[in-house]
Amino acid sequence: MNAAESTATPWVPELVLLAAIWGSSFLFMQTAAAAFGPLPTAALRVTIAGAVLAPFLLRPGQAAALRQAWRPIFLVGLLNSGLPFVLYAWALQFITTGLSAILNATVPLFGALIAWIWLGDRLTASRVLGLALGFAGVVLLAADKAGMRHGDLSETKNQLAIAACLGATLCYGISASYTRRHLARVPPLATAAGSQIGAALALALPAALSWPAQTPGPLPWLAAVTVGILCSGLAYVLFFRLIQHAGPTRALAVTFIVPLFALLYGNLFLGEQITPWMLACGAVVLLGTALSTGLLQRLE
Repeated sequence: MNAAESTATPWVPELVLLAAIWGSSFLFMQTAAAAFGPLPTAALRVTIAGAVLAPFLLRPGQAAALRQAWRPIFLVGLLNSGLPFVLYAWALQFITTGLSAILNATVPLFGALIAWIWLGDRLTASRVLGLALGFAGVVLLAADKAGMRHGDLSETKNQLAIAACLGATLCYGISASYTRRHLARVPPLATAAGSQIGAALALALPAALSWPAQTPGPLPWLAAVTVGILCSGLAYVLFFRLIQHAGPTRALAVTFIVPLFALLYGNLFLGEQITPWMLACGAVVLLGTALSTGLLQRLE
């Protein structure tokens, strides 16, 4: 093993672990949303995540940073957690967890597009090709019925569910550029904790008004608590640790592994179908994402 390999190896298990955790979030969200509904599910997730991350604000400088930049941090919480979680929780009632995870892999795609439009990031020929491939893969996925929960009976809602997932990824892309412009000097943990707290405050009233009349059973509660603690709170900590150890470019590679775990979990625990068409379209989306973000050139 050469020196480069020895320095690269330690972050690989962390990358796979984070992908496994985030891949399970679609399963937990689908289970919770079926009983709680989209708004309460999203509110529970960000509230629990905020409670997990709040102790990090006790570190020197974190609380002060939050106080100074609470408005943009809270807005990022709405764009990066509140709205996307609501959209995914609603969409998962009509499409499979695997399809939603593949659509979620377009986040860097939208990130590159928004950064080009808003921040003036340069788009090379390979990045333009990547954008075209990525969006072509999404169109091909949308034409397939294998990822739909209700087949042709609810085709309009199925297509709206895909649109909701893409709306969520668009929110992520806008949030990324907004964070670069307004929160570049804010400590990441202050942004992470503050954003979840901000999202929780924003969703509190809508979630209370749409709370289910019948109290959900233990399984949906377990799913909601797990997605909040594991997939948001602890995953944020692991993600920032991964950025520190491997750098942001390698950390971005987690996007390519998450759908694999989501497809596996959906097949094992929900009996969701995995078709060759879904895998082929997913590969097109991921290739387009890699090209559009320049990840293929920078990972070596």
